[in-house]
Amino acid sequence: MSLISTHHILPKRWPLLACLLASLFFLGGCANNDDEGDIAADSGEQQIYDEAQRYLNARNFDLAIRALQALESRYPFGRYAEQAQLELIYAHYGAYSPEAAVEAADRFIRLHPQHPNVDYAYYMKGLATATASQDFLSRFTPTDKTLRDTSFAKEAFAEFSQLVTRFPDSPYATDAKSRMVYLRNLLARNEIHVANYYFRRGAYLAAANRGRYVVENFQGTPAVGDGLAVMAQGYLILGMDDLAQNAIDTLVLNYPEHPALNKKGEFDTVYTQEGLQRSIINKLSFGLFDPPRPPQFDSRKGIS
Repeated sequence: MSLISTHHILPKRWPLLACLLASLFFLGGCANNDDEGDIAADSGEQQIYDEAQRYLNARNFDLAIRALQALESRYPFGRYAEQAQLELIYAHYGAYSPEAAVEAADRFIRLHPQHPNVDYAYYMKGLATATASQDFLSRFTPTDKTLRDTSFAKEAFAEFSQLVTRFPDSPYATDAKSRMVYLRNLLARNEIHVANYYFRRGAYLAAANRGRYVVENFQGTPAVGDGLAVMAQGYLILGMDDLAQNAIDTLVLNYPEHPALNKKGEFDTVYTQEGLQRSIINKLSFGLFDPPRPPQFDSRKGIS
């Protein structure tokens, strides 16, 4: 296998004797697994490398990691030393250990900055960074990633950007660009979620500023329409009618089908200062309790 192709997240109590037998069987199985991962002291470089390939092809990443680490430690200047370091990045990634994968990628880049396949290390570092915030179950369950912590998405975007800038002709550049588009859309949508949160808290200027941030920094993403709607709504509530109308005009011109607009092309989700009177409880709690209910903007689902 060549790594440079991407393989690419009690019924009733038993009798005491039965419990003892089951325990011995379980421990025996664990011992066998440990023995399987042991590398014989007299194993040659080619033998260890072939064994690592067998584990990688079988997606047994834990044993692949052990074999690759043994290969590098026993033959640090051997013919497979650098290849083992590269494949170790992928093995850690496949074993759902993104931090270890990033560390291995950083190490390879530091030791071999001019290696012909160093672009692969940058690419895998981006992949690992993008998944660093995910737990094991989240990789297999449908979740809205735009609601999660986006710090890793920002770091991954920077890593992919570095790959594309330094190695524009890399075979991984096209995929990296696609992932950058996805991450940029994710970051923009997260800003809209934050703006909606500010609306719920009664922080209308902060909400409008988040919408403006999306419009100014994430042009071309699907969230820009929502950013304009957020600006319009925030400015209307604050009584900044001129700014609100500018946002509405831009929304009508560029996103005439946005769910915040009615069939006549008018901003339909209008909450003015008068329409958002705050209760005594809301004022006394500084917006923590009983907030007014402005609309929540998410054009993927309509306006609620």
